[in-house]
Amino acid sequence: MLKSKTRETIVSYFFLAPFLAIFASFLLYPIFYSFYLSFRTVSPTTDMFSVFTDMKFVGFSNYLRLLKDFDFWWSLVSTGYYAVLYIPLSIAASLMLAILLNNQLKGHSLFRSAYFLPNVLDMFVVGIIWLFIYAPHYGILDRILTQLGITYFAEKGVLANGKTAMLGVVAALVLKNAGFGMILFLSAIQNISVSIYEAADIDGANEWQKFKSITLPLVVPIILFLIITGTIGALNAFAEIYAMTGGGPQMVVAGKTVGATNVSGYYLFRQFERMNYGDAAAISYFLLAITLVISYINVKLLHRK
Repeated sequence: MLKSKTRETIVSYFFLAPFLAIFASFLLYPIFYSFYLSFRTVSPTTDMFSVFTDMKFVGFSNYLRLLKDFDFWWSLVSTGYYAVLYIPLSIAASLMLAILLNNQLKGHSLFRSAYFLPNVLDMFVVGIIWLFIYAPHYGILDRILTQLGITYFAEKGVLANGKTAMLGVVAALVLKNAGFGMILFLSAIQNISVSIYEAADIDGANEWQKFKSITLPLVVPIILFLIITGTIGALNAFAEIYAMTGGGPQMVVAGKTVGATNVSGYYLFRQFERMNYGDAAAISYFLLAITLVISYINVKLLHRK
């Protein structure tokens, strides 16, 4: 006779079995298989129905090739620029919205829903909408700027200019995702005891002092979470780049022609599109290593016991 605890464990695993099967088939297996691919060469002539026998083992050649690839290093530089712009702006916008809506103002629930709504929309759809907003001649932004006497974007628009394309992508993404961070900050702020603010009022603290000494330190875990997820999102950015710029516009850097918004996620897609699966797998693990290092540094810098 099985013990009650053992029986409960068996029943639990029985109910978990469907999820575990799906996880192993569609997540766990691809992780190990992609690692296997990173040490193999795959070409358009490879027999994809006999991948374990038709692919040639090349050792670390795929990884070493990346270290010599200027386009790959440029994609990392573009990704770093993207992250430096997006993460601070996204956190600042989310925190500002949370502070503004952390009250009982009439209709505050409606405003919270309205700011969060863009977050549930598909990024590709949002990218296409912003593509029309940024378009020269007939785009809303260009018409507004023209009325103000600013004609800098009249010919190429925002996304066709190498100096402003990344800024345009980041601005669209910040406005789309700020609602998600707003919800997180709201939950953290509302869990701060009112007595702490009352004690600060008694001590004569103004609003800025209360924000700097109370609110900000107590929402650091949320900031850390958004930095880590933002870093992962930057290294995997694809849909917004594909929809809005296609990796362009083209510009010359160190004598090489590169795409101004050719971030690592889009570069990975291009390798996959060309059926360079071995190179693509190596890139994915290279990006994984970068993500782990950056996340570890962020935790060490921002973690509070």
